[in-house]
Amino acid sequence: MFNGKSGLLIILFLILFSGFSLAQADRKFIRQGNRQYSKEKFPESEIFYRRALDKNKESGDAVFNAGDALYKQKKYEDAGKEFIQSLNINENKDKKSVSLYNLGNSLLMANKLQESIEAYKNSLKLKPENMEAKYNLAYAQDLLKKQQQEQKNQQQDKNNQDQKKDSKKDNKTQDQKKEDQQDQKNDQQQQQNSQQQQQSMSQEDAERLLNAIANDEKNVQEKVKLAKAAKARVKTLKNW
Repeated sequence: MFNGKSGLLIILFLILFSGFSLAQADRKFIRQGNRQYSKEKFPESEIFYRRALDKNKESGDAVFNAGDALYKQKKYEDAGKEFIQSLNINENKDKKSVSLYNLGNSLLMANKLQESIEAYKNSLKLKPENMEAKYNLAYAQDLLKKQQQEQKNQQQDKNNQDQKKDSKKDNKTQDQKKEDQQDQKNDQQQQQNSQQQQQSMSQEDAERLLNAIANDEKNVQEKVKLAKAAKARVKTLKNW
């Protein structure tokens, strides 16, 4: 029979052996993933790294390598998440620095320039001699500056276009006012012409009426004269 002390030793041995076996299992899948990665079979390498993580969720190397495999597949946002997790898992300063550097690359490729700049700066704080991080930092800063200048130019162009539209609108308003004034003048002129025509026609009608009356009077007078002359020539016969 085992005494209490022997039993405790056996339990500790089993725990250590189990942990060693798990570590060996995740390292096995990591090595297989690395072989696929070296052949540029990045989706296949990711699968092996995921298997390693199934065996050991705290495997910083498996997380970091999975991020690399995702980056090579141009899955930059997913790769960035893996590098953040690698940063949180790894305690080694160099590994943290490299995780931040790769995170900066992922953010840069995702066009998140400001975030990538911060990642490069934090990487250099842990490893100032990393020349690639310095170069990429300068590159990201230059891109951000150009992007901001382009946005400024686009905004200026938009403002200029808005000003031109407003100017055209003002000119159109002025032209419309002139047209309205001209239309109003034309209406007034037409009214005046109409009144003049009406007055002219009234005068002509009056003259025709007066002429007609004068002609009627003349005809009447002539008829009267003829009647008197006829009466003078014709004698009435009387009965006896």
